[in-house]
Amino acid sequence: TSFAFFVIGGVMALFMRAELARPGLQIMSNEQFNQAFTMHGTIMLLMFATPLFAGFANWIMPLQIGAPDVAFPRLNMFAYWLYLFGSLIAVGGFLTPQGAADFGWFAYSPLSDAVRSPGIGADMWIMGLAFSGFGTILGSVNF
Repeated sequence: TSFAFFVIGGVMALFMRAELARPGLQIMSNEQFNQAFTMHGTIMLLMFATPLFAGFANWIMPLQIGAPDVAFPRLNMFAYWLYLFGSLIAVGGFLTPQGAADFGWFAYSPLSDAVRSPGIGADMWIMGLAFSGFGTILGSVNF
């Protein structure tokens, strides 16, 4: 799953690089560029890199201690589904009329308020990260 998000984030990076390749070349609008920048950072950091290392830890850690599986396999499954559901909610902001979140993956507070970032895309980003983060917390219980 994290590799699928890697491909999505990589395609966004290619579009952003293509936008910046030549002066005057307009592939995306300014708003779309900000949305791609925000979602690229979010996807690569929180939906690709972190779950990739957590997945490897879920595979290696039981082998290191000689256990057949992690301590709470159903909790581990629930954590994965929270990660997937939250990530799809955050990326699903692109399907809203005003687009995805556009305030940077760090959600700098003056840019992320309702005046500068109206629309449901920012709300979906926040809720998606809440679900995904809760899944990460629950997944860490097994370590």
